[in-house]
Amino acid sequence: MASITPSDAATPAVDGDGRPDAPTLTGLAFSDSGFDGQFLRVLDTIPSGGADVGEAFITARRIPEGDREAWNAEWNALGERILADAEASLAAGHRVSAREGFLRAATYFRISGVFMYAPPMDPRFVTANARQRDAFRRAAELMDHPFQQIAVPYEGTELDGYFATPPGPGPFPTVILVGGYDGTMEETYVAGGVAALRRGYAVLMMDGPGQGAALVQRDLHFRHDWEAVVTAQVDWLVARPEVDATRIAALGRSWGGHLAPRAATAEHRLAAVIADAPQYAPGANAALLLPEDHRDDLATGEADDDLNAAVRAGMAQSPGLAFSVGRGMLTHGCATPVDYLRDLTQFTLDGIADRIDCPVLLTVGQNDPRVVDAQRFFDALTAPKTMIEFTNAEGAGEHDEAGAAALFSQRAFDWLDTVIRR
Repeated sequence: MASITPSDAATPAVDGDGRPDAPTLTGLAFSDSGFDGQFLRVLDTIPSGGADVGEAFITARRIPEGDREAWNAEWNALGERILADAEASLAAGHRVSAREGFLRAATYFRISGVFMYAPPMDPRFVTANARQRDAFRRAAELMDHPFQQIAVPYEGTELDGYFATPPGPGPFPTVILVGGYDGTMEETYVAGGVAALRRGYAVLMMDGPGQGAALVQRDLHFRHDWEAVVTAQVDWLVARPEVDATRIAALGRSWGGHLAPRAATAEHRLAAVIADAPQYAPGANAALLLPEDHRDDLATGEADDDLNAAVRAGMAQSPGLAFSVGRGMLTHGCATPVDYLRDLTQFTLDGIADRIDCPVLLTVGQNDPRVVDAQRFFDALTAPKTMIEFTNAEGAGEHDEAGAAALFSQRAFDWLDTVIRR
């Protein structure tokens, strides 16, 4: 597949009749951008069996704008209803129907807790994580391809995960799925795993520090040197007879679009990396969350009381800021907003992107504010590189190309097929 160069990616999108400024996939169910983005995230799992249109829209319409209590209650209620239907199907011997129901229930349980990422950990957040995991594992027991629950040794403890392979003996090219800030390993199955398995790849799904079970059950938090996580995963994979050790790739989405390429700067057994929503120096943007007259103080370590007061005042006025900072504090293990913003400054590829020595694909959504430094990222790479922009005109311009799962999978895995010579 031909590379889309940076100059191509900068070309304004046009829709089918040549008009610029195609509409975006916003305002589907909510005017609140946070709610609507998470709703679109649910819909994005439909091609992989993670949700269904009618039940998702009806549930969304029961939720008042901005009401996070109702968000939790309604999605949880849907999860319980779909779970009960799946159990009834299983009891009657209908394994396919049961598997499909358990998989959808897992999505609804997970999304019910998405706005509860903040310290101290809300018991409902813990419950949502447990319920989505349990529902997913019941689906996994009914999969029609090999599927294992695994634990990978990691710095004196273990990281829980899943390993799935296509039918057949292998060895298979393998994809490590790296999720985002508020994702779980169960979500990665319907946000890349199914698409990979359909194309003949084995898949490793795992919650790293700061994610899912590693956060909730093991109290592990995000670390900037993500190569420590991926190296543990690769060590485990290369010992497996089902894995072609020369063809291991990493696919990182959302926050994983920073973590996966960061790992590739030091873990050189990776044959390819895909960074979806590539974030070159996200930590450098931390100061932008502060009032302009306080931004220099983040680097100096001065006036932390004033800085925390300023951020908390902003959080009180902005639900979006409150969500982002609260989630960051929880997943980074930080006691204050400024502790989180300061920790975030360690997350950068500046000065080390040229250490990546495998082919890299950057995929960016036209309407995604997180990819503002994608061009800088592309320019810093010295390995073979491709950048693809997904446009609003294609219905694919949102964060992680949400709503265009089939198109993303087509382009990303076609590239991967070519690069690792399957």
